[in-house]
Amino acid sequence: MSDILTMSNVTLNFGGLSAVSDVDMNLQVGELVGLIGPNGAGKTSIFNLLTGVYPPTGGKIEFTRDGKVRNLGGMKPYSICWSGIGRTFQNIRLFRALPVIDNVMIALQHNVQYSLATAFLHTLKYGRSEKQIRDESLDLLRIMGLEDDADELAQNLPYGKQRRLEIARAMATHPVLLLLDEPAAGMNPAETADLTQLIGWLRKQYNLTILLIEHDMSLVMDICERIYVLDHGVVIASGTPTEIQHNPAVIEAYLGAEATDA
Repeated sequence: MSDILTMSNVTLNFGGLSAVSDVDMNLQVGELVGLIGPNGAGKTSIFNLLTGVYPPTGGKIEFTRDGKVRNLGGMKPYSICWSGIGRTFQNIRLFRALPVIDNVMIALQHNVQYSLATAFLHTLKYGRSEKQIRDESLDLLRIMGLEDDADELAQNLPYGKQRRLEIARAMATHPVLLLLDEPAAGMNPAETADLTQLIGWLRKQYNLTILLIEHDMSLVMDICERIYVLDHGVVIASGTPTEIQHNPAVIEAYLGAEATDA
């Protein structure tokens, strides 16, 4: 398999503080890779680097799609999104006062085939395009088990459904690389089990490559093929779930007794 994402000696500094330090990481096409570490280890900072929230202080981030290599350093977030990288957020970021379906339809607007004037005049082209966007949004909500909530305000959804809505919105950007930032946070065991199956299904159905940040170790160890471990912005280990579970540096920094009991 070929690499879809390569990070080489990537650093992110905020003044004298190094949030990410000389990180080397690669993802191959179709992989599901975990990114774990203690709170404050730099995991979300890496997602922010990959999606253009922050430019790297040093190093190179390359994203390859259809044989075309893009250097993500300095690209705007919307350009990175349109190139095929979608994400969710650790702290849910929905349009809370809008209906569920509108949250998904907004994410599909980069695919519209009409001009501002066409939208203003409500022409047939506008109507056809809006129907296509709404139909695709409903399909995504159906996949996420949210079809019956389409007209509900996003803020009225239970927490677990809000997490699913975030994934639906990320999928609406048509990613080939999906970044999931703690998707199981706040979920009960049954919801987590359903989410685990959903992630696996999405990966297969849409031929996705997935990078997953998660503190639920049972989910990580069950679904990820490889894992990177961060501590204080540095990669201290990488390998298969079994290798990570028995790595002394990981046990000391993060997993503790949970790893030795596995």
